[in-house]
Amino acid sequence: MIEVVAELSRGPVFLAGEALECVVTVTNPLPPTATSASSEALAWASAQIHCQFHASESRVALPPPDSSQPDVQPESQTVFLPHRGERGQCILSTPPKILFCDLRLDPGESKSYSYSEVLPIEGPPSFRGQSVKYVYKLTIGCQRVNSPITLLRVPLRVLVLTGFQDTRFPQDEAVAPSSPFLEEDEGGKKDSWLAELAGERLMAATSCRSLHLYNISDGRGKIGTFGIFKSVYRLGEDVVGTLNLGEGTVACLQFSVSLQTEERVQPEYQRRRGAGGAPSVSHVTHARHQESCLHTTRTSFSLPIPLSSTPGFCTAIVSLKWRLHFEFVTSREPGLVLLPPMEQPEPVTWTGPEQVPVDTFSWDLPIKPNRGAAVGCDGQRLQESEGAPGVENVSLRS
Repeated sequence: MIEVVAELSRGPVFLAGEALECVVTVTNPLPPTATSASSEALAWASAQIHCQFHASESRVALPPPDSSQPDVQPESQTVFLPHRGERGQCILSTPPKILFCDLRLDPGESKSYSYSEVLPIEGPPSFRGQSVKYVYKLTIGCQRVNSPITLLRVPLRVLVLTGFQDTRFPQDEAVAPSSPFLEEDEGGKKDSWLAELAGERLMAATSCRSLHLYNISDGRGKIGTFGIFKSVYRLGEDVVGTLNLGEGTVACLQFSVSLQTEERVQPEYQRRRGAGGAPSVSHVTHARHQESCLHTTRTSFSLPIPLSSTPGFCTAIVSLKWRLHFEFVTSREPGLVLLPPMEQPEPVTWTGPEQVPVDTFSWDLPIKPNRGAAVGCDGQRLQESEGAPGVENVSLRS
């Protein structure tokens, strides 16, 4: 028996373009007192990173797969297929690297090998949706003499930095940021430079504050004014907004706002609804705020963006977008008042109406991806510059 342990030195989350470093330790777990006949012989071991794509058959119509490449590896062949037995298709992979050949381990002996590879920047981010899934894995294959290949898969999470595809590591060491108190190899300098550059861009994008206002109205008049203070957010931040109902002419009884992602299958891959296909657009709610707001002048909400979520992206098969989804419940009666009279000459019993005719309206404020692990608000002609806030008129439809 042989034990294989893979340890990622920097954790399982990476930016596209970063170098993954892994230490693979191979051990013969038998006690050292065992006889020499208990030595284990390994023919070889290799490692490779690959991205596995899987699509829902009820939502996505994919072309037939290539049958010339079997998904099952014969045990008699020493062929390293990292995606053997996996569902879906392998759409991206790095060249395999050999860790060792002809290794013999005595009882209790272990040896460690280093594996390093740069994650491709042209691939999609890690994503598990209702229509498609993009899953990254580091696969280590090992074969004992006269035995089938055994695979060890380590799941990875990859975030794609939008706008970094043309970025190159500077050749001049004086240009790259470094610490004089730390000794780094060339790979460590590149990773540090990429992480610092990504952090600077995210900080610059998410630190800008500019108030954007929207006048919300339906066919009978104004409901209120919605304000949002930032246009770009990092994963883990809160989306904070305000709602001013004091200037409205239509009574708003209740409102709700949801932070959602919209997963949409591209038109050429949509399955026909008449052929038993599911809807090509699906929505997932990550946070929600609901409030009864009759006679409320001003209120606010805060919706956290989950750290485990995926920023918006677009591939040839699917696109992912973020949005704020609002729902308003308004009264059909003009000048609706549901409070008891404040001054009465003598005590009376006041009862609110049992039924109030209402209308329900919805509004979506789109959110777009921006610089990798951040999401940005792409409202109707938002003012991106500092200064006077931009005011937009929004007409709701039931």
